[in-house]
Amino acid sequence: MRTADSSFTLNRRQVLKTGLSVSGGLLVGISPVLAEEAKVEVDNFRFIEIRPDNSIVIGAKNPEIGQGVKTSLPMLIAEELDVSWSRVAVKQLPLGLKIGESWQERHWKWGGQGAGGSTSITGNYEYLRRVGAAARQLLVSAAAAEWDVDAADIETKDGHLYHPASARTGTYAEFLEQASKSSIDEETVALKDPSQFQVVGKPTPNVDAKEIVTGKTGYGIDAEMPGMVYAVVKRCPYFDGTIKSVDDEAARAVNGVLDVVTFDGPGPGEAPTVQTCGVAVIAESTWAALKGRNALVVEWDQGPHTDETSGGFEQSCDDALSGTGQVVRDDGNFDEGLAAADKVFSARYCLPYVSHAPMEPQNCVAHVREDGCDIIVPTQSPGGAMRIASMVTGLHANSINVQMTRAGGGFGRRLSVDYVAEAVVLSQKVGKPVKLQWSREDDLQHDFYRPGGTHELKAGVDADGNLTAWTQRVASPSKYYRRSNVTEDNMWTSEIYPDDFPSRLVDNLRLEYFSMKSGAYRGSWRAPAHTANAFVIQSFIDEMARGLGVDPLDYHLQLLGEPQELSYDGHGGPIFDTGRLATVYKTAAKHAGWGDPVPEGKGRGIAGHFTFGGYAAFVVDVSVSGSGDLTVDKVVGAIDCGLAVNPMGVDAQMQGGMNDALSTALGLQITVKNGRVEQNNFNDYPMMKIAQAPKVAEMHIVKNDHAPTGVGEMSVPPFAPALTNAIFDATGVRIRKLPILDQLREAMKA
Repeated sequence: MRTADSSFTLNRRQVLKTGLSVSGGLLVGISPVLAEEAKVEVDNFRFIEIRPDNSIVIGAKNPEIGQGVKTSLPMLIAEELDVSWSRVAVKQLPLGLKIGESWQERHWKWGGQGAGGSTSITGNYEYLRRVGAAARQLLVSAAAAEWDVDAADIETKDGHLYHPASARTGTYAEFLEQASKSSIDEETVALKDPSQFQVVGKPTPNVDAKEIVTGKTGYGIDAEMPGMVYAVVKRCPYFDGTIKSVDDEAARAVNGVLDVVTFDGPGPGEAPTVQTCGVAVIAESTWAALKGRNALVVEWDQGPHTDETSGGFEQSCDDALSGTGQVVRDDGNFDEGLAAADKVFSARYCLPYVSHAPMEPQNCVAHVREDGCDIIVPTQSPGGAMRIASMVTGLHANSINVQMTRAGGGFGRRLSVDYVAEAVVLSQKVGKPVKLQWSREDDLQHDFYRPGGTHELKAGVDADGNLTAWTQRVASPSKYYRRSNVTEDNMWTSEIYPDDFPSRLVDNLRLEYFSMKSGAYRGSWRAPAHTANAFVIQSFIDEMARGLGVDPLDYHLQLLGEPQELSYDGHGGPIFDTGRLATVYKTAAKHAGWGDPVPEGKGRGIAGHFTFGGYAAFVVDVSVSGSGDLTVDKVVGAIDCGLAVNPMGVDAQMQGGMNDALSTALGLQITVKNGRVEQNNFNDYPMMKIAQAPKVAEMHIVKNDHAPTGVGEMSVPPFAPALTNAIFDATGVRIRKLPILDQLREAMKA
């Protein structure tokens, strides 16, 4: 059913464009019509290819980093095109971006491309449906002209057209030539009512699943260019350090080594292209390059941060919290609200730096020519790759071609394009295509880490446990510290989200930030500051509930109150719906048997959070032995992401996020000594082992009529507090510092 209420009008700067492929298939795409003053001609790209055998190829435009959008986004087109998913093949698209006289005059060929902030589904849900619906209308119009009937009387199903009144039928393929000569103007094109969906909302396997498990999928690490050479880099291990001297005689003597070149890094505090200075070994193979790097003798100037240590940083955060910071939100009168409280709670929580540690370390193939540059790279930001290559080479961005591969994990690390800059710099220096490969050690030592820091929370409650005052005071180094467009008084914006719970649910609320200094590079790590803020807030509420002698679930629901829609100005807004958050709490609790007796030595914890437009909650059951050994017995999760475009993908993201969050909470931290990262590989950055994974895990998707949101990050923030709340329930030991490591064993000994 296609109703007027679900229709849309093509933007005046967009037209449907068609043509025939070399094989005779129909190519369909929506391209922007650019303003004359932009002086940029945007090539016509086709999202859809309908082939003479009536098979369908649909382009996947956004980067695939494991979040499943190479499957879910083409599902939206297939739905409105009225073709069964079994008829569809999916092809990853290259970057489709053209730049005018300045970077501000940028024009996406077929919509924005990127992977970050769980935006791929949210930003493309209606747009890609329009692409499929417009293509369907094009075919209907062609059939109507051929059959001399009214287009309104033609029906479509699974790649076929039907005219019931005359009993005429035909495949889409039969109308390829007619459709290729047609066009659609700015008429209204109707979208399906969601109740009629046949593809969207159905559990659908990942399109690359078979290739992944059989080892056939091409990742960036597999990319090649004719005539390429190989490169690895010895980077300065010290924050903002520089090269003092290089002895490369032994490296050049290694069989297969072709050259040794150096490059500079940014100055302290400057925005990075490459992250740091380095000495690159160019060779005939990666193995020869690695052997050459091992033979290098480099003396480093250790830079301005040699006194920095993790212990000193943690102490500086504690010291800062003894003073007064920058008040970034101040509702009501916090001091009066606290003074009026019947009971006051306070606690401090500490979180470390953490690394993204994707299974595929950073890599890039680049070929800089006089007239352009070709790049093959696993990235979350193909536009950023284009821009950094233009900055490094001086080439116009339109001469830079970026081909995305599937990435072996991203988690925010591949939003940064420093490794692209390195490959481009090296190709420019040696005059050949260069394949740059990072090692695991490179990746852990030179990440853009999630900021660590200390949070102090204090709350006052009345005799009924209602909040009279709330404050969260955060001492952390901002991930924005190297952004030239972010002033010091706005550094807090990446670390505190002022509309997060319990904002607007308590009259007297104060949020305070202490901008700490650190030489460590910082960046976005899966759900950014939500991972820290959810841990401290959800832990603190559990502490309050226990201190008041009330059930933690009941207390969460009490604080949320009656369902209401609150304005939310941050990413994921404009609405935070307290009723939807309450529902995921209740759903997880119901399926977990919340309230049932828990045997001695076992515990159950709950936590939930609103992240980037979606709502998720977990109930975690644990066992803790007398010596402090922890077992995660069962996890029950619930998510409200609006319409689940691909329920199988949503479940996978919940499961993956659960395991990522558990691994991080158990043992992951980046520590600093003498101005450099101490961790090198998984021996000292111990990812969770299979035996540590939950014995049972089940996920539940809340069904409703809300528009869909992305799900790549929703499951991460609430898991750690649900886990540590369960540990407290089992043992009475409150974990306020992550990772957990040996805290339990030490506490149980005491």
